[in-house]
Amino acid sequence: MWNDEFNGSGLPDATKWVYDTEANRTGWYNNEEQYYAVGKTDYSRQQDGKLLITARKASMSAEPDWGGQIYTSARLITRGKASWTYGFFEVRAKMPCGQGTWPAIWMLGTADTWPDSGEIDIMEHVGMYPDTVSATIHTRSTAGTSGNGAELKVPDACSAFHNYQATWTADSIVFAVDGKPFHTYVNKGTGSASWPFNKPQYLLLNLAIGGEMAGWVDPAVLPRTFEVDYVRIYQRR
Repeated sequence: MWNDEFNGSGLPDATKWVYDTEANRTGWYNNEEQYYAVGKTDYSRQQDGKLLITARKASMSAEPDWGGQIYTSARLITRGKASWTYGFFEVRAKMPCGQGTWPAIWMLGTADTWPDSGEIDIMEHVGMYPDTVSATIHTRSTAGTSGNGAELKVPDACSAFHNYQATWTADSIVFAVDGKPFHTYVNKGTGSASWPFNKPQYLLLNLAIGGEMAGWVDPAVLPRTFEVDYVRIYQRR
């Protein structure tokens, strides 16, 4: 239905991706410590058939929306370019690791605001736990909590590519790695507070630094790169 194989060079394909910078000046959510750069190949680029999102210890103080951050990275989204309701979502990626890194593959609703629009976290990884990935659902019913999710051990997440997957239907969302399901969120039919997932969602790829989930940042580990081999999205015809 939609894909990006990242076979180009230079910046990501502007027909598919835009940059998310909305909280650069005010500071990003969950006490994250990064600034997200726009259109700079030091932080987001296609190379050798992959998307490379790199975090560095660098202050973008010359930018008009700089909020005082000493770390810089990138956050790519398909908002306004593509969104989907239901499907099989697969992203093949390798984690950056390093204390304080927090890469994510996730989705947000195009309607309403968070948490009423829902959030589908296909994969999150933090450097302090290099062999563990997680998948989580956030809704109005889980607001104020850590969401509804699960963890999976992936011992070589930092040294090998794996397929991070979600199968989203009207009845459930099933998360898997390399075809191995490890968490299911079921539509219990109790309304939009627990199931806002009957409306379109767009995709996000980012590498955050620090924050409540990633913990303290060791600047000595930077730069680190979140590598994405491809994004492929399928829907039943």
